[in-house]
Amino acid sequence: MARTVLCRKLKQELPGLELPPFPGKAGEDIFYNVSKQAWAEWMTHQTTLINEKHLSMMDLTARTYLAEQRTKYFAGEEFDKADGYVPPTE
Repeated sequence: MARTVLCRKLKQELPGLELPPFPGKAGEDIFYNVSKQAWAEWMTHQTTLINEKHLSMMDLTARTYLAEQRTKYFAGEEFDKADGYVPPTE
């Protein structure tokens, strides 16, 4: 049976991640409080931010910015959107 968590973002009991997404306190917090679905939604949003804002993951400033945005995203705070991004239509 899959492990479930009370997802901080989606406010539901949902399947959790199989492993922390990265080491350390922040990774463990996500593991215990964020569902697979919310994490997948964040990863899509993060990819959009990286692409639309032309962020380099080699740049410590860009990585710090994404960590701040991730914290805001999962805390239910206002987070940055990609300026001018229009999602593809089906």
